[in-house]
Amino acid sequence: MEEISRRLADIGEGRISALGDAEAAGASRDIADAVTAHNLPAILTDDMAPLAGFLAAAFTLSPFLHDTFRSHPALLADVEKPVLPEIETEIERARTAWITENGPGRDDVIMKRLRDAKRRIAFLAGLADLGGILSAETITKLLSRFAGAAVAATLDHLLASAASEGKIRLVSQEHPSERSGIVVLGMGKLGACELNYSSDIDIVVFFDAQAEIITDPDDARELFPRLMRRLVRILQERTGDGYVFRTDLRLRPDPGSTALAIPVEAALIYYESRGQNWERAAYIKARPIAGDIAAGEAFLSEMVPFIFRKYLDYAAISDIHAIKRQIHAHKGFGLVAVHGHNVKLGRGGIREIEFFAQTQQLIAGGRMPHLRCRRTVDALDALYQAQWIDQVTAEELKSAYWFLRNVEHRIQMVRDEQTHTLPDDDGELLRIARMSGYQSVEDFAAALVKTLKTVEKRYARLFERELTLSGETGNLVFTGEDDDPGTLETLSKLGFERPADIARIIRTWHYGRYRATQSTKARQRLTEIMPDLLAAFGASRRADEALLRFDRFLAGLPAGIQLFSLLRSNPNLLLLFVEIMSAAPRLAEIIAARAHIVDGMLDPALMTEIPTREYLKQRLDAFLSGAELYEERLDRLRIFAAEQRFLIGIRLLTGSIGGFVAGRALTLLATLVIDEALEGVVSEIAQAHGKLSGQRVCVLAMGKLGSAELTAGSDVDVIVLYDCDDPHGSSDGQRSLDAPRYFARVTQRLVAALSAPTAEGVLYEVDMRLRPSGNAGPLATRLAAFEKYQTNDAWTWEHMALSRAHPLCGDASLMDDVGGVIDRALVNPRDRTVLAREIAEMRARIERDKPAKSIWDLKLIPGGLVDIEFLAQFCHLASGQPREKCGGRETMTTDDVLARFGPDLLGPGELETCRRALALYTDIAQLTRACLTIGFEPGSAPAGLLDRLCKLADCPDIETLEALIADTASGVRSIFQTLLPVEGE
Repeated sequence: MEEISRRLADIGEGRISALGDAEAAGASRDIADAVTAHNLPAILTDDMAPLAGFLAAAFTLSPFLHDTFRSHPALLADVEKPVLPEIETEIERARTAWITENGPGRDDVIMKRLRDAKRRIAFLAGLADLGGILSAETITKLLSRFAGAAVAATLDHLLASAASEGKIRLVSQEHPSERSGIVVLGMGKLGACELNYSSDIDIVVFFDAQAEIITDPDDARELFPRLMRRLVRILQERTGDGYVFRTDLRLRPDPGSTALAIPVEAALIYYESRGQNWERAAYIKARPIAGDIAAGEAFLSEMVPFIFRKYLDYAAISDIHAIKRQIHAHKGFGLVAVHGHNVKLGRGGIREIEFFAQTQQLIAGGRMPHLRCRRTVDALDALYQAQWIDQVTAEELKSAYWFLRNVEHRIQMVRDEQTHTLPDDDGELLRIARMSGYQSVEDFAAALVKTLKTVEKRYARLFERELTLSGETGNLVFTGEDDDPGTLETLSKLGFERPADIARIIRTWHYGRYRATQSTKARQRLTEIMPDLLAAFGASRRADEALLRFDRFLAGLPAGIQLFSLLRSNPNLLLLFVEIMSAAPRLAEIIAARAHIVDGMLDPALMTEIPTREYLKQRLDAFLSGAELYEERLDRLRIFAAEQRFLIGIRLLTGSIGGFVAGRALTLLATLVIDEALEGVVSEIAQAHGKLSGQRVCVLAMGKLGSAELTAGSDVDVIVLYDCDDPHGSSDGQRSLDAPRYFARVTQRLVAALSAPTAEGVLYEVDMRLRPSGNAGPLATRLAAFEKYQTNDAWTWEHMALSRAHPLCGDASLMDDVGGVIDRALVNPRDRTVLAREIAEMRARIERDKPAKSIWDLKLIPGGLVDIEFLAQFCHLASGQPREKCGGRETMTTDDVLARFGPDLLGPGELETCRRALALYTDIAQLTRACLTIGFEPGSAPAGLLDRLCKLADCPDIETLEALIADTASGVRSIFQTLLPVEGE
C-alpha cells in the first residue's frame, strides 16, 4: 500500500494544487465525514495522507466519482485492497446474478445486483485509471468482460423465467443457455474487448428455430424478441441504483423492419444477399458473449465468406471511407482541434485508426486469415507482420490509439456520459488535462494535436485516391443506421424540409428493401448518382414530396441497375425524373405503377417529334405485332395507350407541346385505340353470331373526343351507329341475333373492352348519354333513326353537341353517311334570336345548378371554357354552314370553329380575346390534368407545377396568374353577355 500511496500522492497532490485548494478541500471534508460516520479505514492518518490526497483530487476532477462516493460511502472501504482481484470478483458475481435459492428470480432482483456490481466496478476502475494502477488496455478488457457477464446473466435469467412458464424447455437448469441455439454477439468495442468507461453496448441476437429448448418454432418468433425487450429494460432502465449499460440492437439486419431477435437462417440469407460493406466492417469485431457460445461461433464461421472475401476487395474502401465522411460532417470535425474536438469521430480520432485497420482487413482478410483480429491494436500488429504497413506506422497508430482512449475515458469519467467531445470551456478543458496528467491546457493540447495530426496523416495516405461521394454538393452519406448530422445539414441546404425523414428513406434504399436496390451493383450505381439526384430534387420546391414520389416509384421497380445506369449517363433523363416527381403526382403514380413505362422516355424523338396520327399508328402497329388473340390485343392496347398518354403528359410538362397539340394527340390516340377495339369486337361477335347482310357499324365521337380536345383522364363520349340491308333481319351464325340485339351486343362488348378494369388498367371510361333519347334510348342507333331524330326531335343543346361531333372509326361508307346527316342537321335554318336565348338559358341553368368552385374551375367560371364553347357553337349554328366549310369532315376544335365562323358575329378584338382565352385555359387545363389526379388548387398543388404554370403563362407568380385568369374571364364574359345575354346580369 505504501508504494501505491506514494504513486498516488505524486499524481494527486499535483492535481489538487492545479485545480484549487477550495474545491479539493470540499472533497477532503466529505472523505473525513464518511470515514467518521461509517467507521471506514483510517485513511486520514499521516501515513495514509498520499491516498487521501489522491482521493480528494480524483473526486474533485470527477463529479461522477464524487457523487458515487457520497451516495455509497462504504465503497471507500475497498480502496486499500488490490483493485484487479476486486474487479475480477465483481465480474464473477455479476455472471451469477441470476441465480436464486428458490428458482427463477424477479427482474428487480437481478437489476439491483447488476447495478451494484456496475457501481463498484466503475468506482474502482475509475480510481485505478486515474491513479495509473491499471492501463487503459486492461480496463477496457475488464469493462468488456463485465458487460458480457451482465448480458449473459440477464439472458440466463430470462430463459429460466420462460422455462418456468412452460414456454421453453431447458437442456440444463444450472446453465439455461446451454444448447439453447440463442446467439448473442457483442459488436463494436464490446466484441473487441475495447469497451469505453461509459460506453453503450452493441449486441445482435439470433436464434435457431430448431434448437432443443424450443417447443414451438412459431412461438419462438414472438417469444425471443419479447425477451430481448426485457433484456434491454433490465440493463438500461435507470432506477434508484443507476443503470448497467445502455443497450443498442440496431446493428442487426435491417433494424427498421426486423424484430429484436431473428432466426439464424434469416440473418444469413440477409447478409448473403443484401449485406453491405459497413456491416462487413462491423462483423470484424463480432464475438459471442452470451447465450449458446458454440452456436455463436458456428454462426460467425458461416459469416466468414461475407466478412472476408476471397479476392482482394478494394471496392470496400469507398464504403468504409463513406462512413468516415459521415463522421467528419459533425460541427468542428473538419479540422484537427482541441476545444470541442471529438476524439473518437473527429479528424485524427480513434475511428480513423479503427478504419485504417478495418479497411485493410476487409481488403486482404479473405486471403490472409491472420489479419482477422478483433482488437484494433492486434490488427495493426498483424498488418505490420503481413507487411501491409511498416513498423513505424503500426507503432505510431498503436501509441495514438491508447493515448486517445485514455483521453476518451477521462472525458467520460467526469459525469459518466457517453460522450467523446472535449469541452469548449477552458476551465473544463483544464479538468481533462489534469486527469490526463498534464499541468496545463497548453501541454495537453500540444500532445493531443500532435497525436491527431499523426493519425490524420496516416489515414489520409490510405484514402488519398478514394473518390468522394459528396463533391461540391456537401456531405451525403447514408451508411449505417444513425443520422449523420452533417448529411442532415447538407440535405437542409439542398432544400429538404425534413432531412431526417429523407435520410431514413435513402437508408431504406441502401438496405435493399426494394427489389430495385437489392443487388450490390444497383446500390453502387444509386450511390454514384445520389449527389446529382438529391441536388436536382432539392432544387425543386417541396423537394420532400418529390423525393417521396420517387421512393414510391423505386418501391414498384422490379430492377434498378439499368435505370440507375441510364440516369448516371443521361443527366437530362435524371432532370426529367425530378421534374415529374416534383410537379406531376399523376405522372409519378403512373411510373410507380408501371415501371416499364420508363422505356418510352428513352425514345430520342420524345421531345422533338409531335405525336401525329402517323407517328402513333406506326408505333401501335409495331406494338400489336404478333398478338393474335383478342384478349392479348386488348391488353397490349391498354399498355400502349397508358404509355402514350404518359408520354404526351411528359411533353406537356416539359413544354415540348402546348395544350392544343396535346388535345389533338390524345384524341388521335383514342381514335386509334377505339378503332382497334371496335375491329376486334366486330370480329369476335361475327365468330359467335355471324353477320347481317350489308351490315355497317361506326363510332361517332362526341364532346371533347369529337372536338379533339381530350385531356388526360377524360371520358370518351361516343354513339354507336349501324346500318344493314334488312333492319328486321337476323345474323347468319349458329347463335343468330336480330339486328337491334346484334348491334347492342357489339356496343356492350366495345364498352367493356374500353372501360373494364384489368391488370393493365382501363383504356377509357365511356359515356353514351349523348345518344338519341339518352340513357332511355337503345345502346346502338340505326342510321335512319339517328337522322330522323336529329331532323325532327333533337333539342338545341343536342345540335350544339352535334356541332362538335365527327365520325371516329368503323365502316368508311357509314362514316361518310353519318357526316352527311350531321351536316344536314347543322345547316337547318335557325332564328338567331331564339338560338341565342336558348343557349343563354342553358348557360344560366348550368351556372345556377353547378357554379364554379374557384377561379381555377376554368370550365365553369363565368367567362370560362363553357362560355367560349357556347359562343363557338352559337356562331356555327347561326351560320347555317356544314362542317366542311371548316376544312372538311375531320375533327374541328373549338378554336377552329371560332376562326371560321366567329368573324361573322364577333369583332376582331372580341374574337382575339376569346381565342387567346381559349389557348390560356387549354394550356392550363391540359397541364394540370396531366399532372394531377384531383382538381387543381394552388394551396395543395406541387410547387414544381406552380412554377411550370407561371412559366407557361409568363407570370412571375401564381397570384399574378390568378389575376390574369380573372381579367381574361371578365373579358370573355363581357363578350358572351353581349352576344348571348344571361338573365340577371
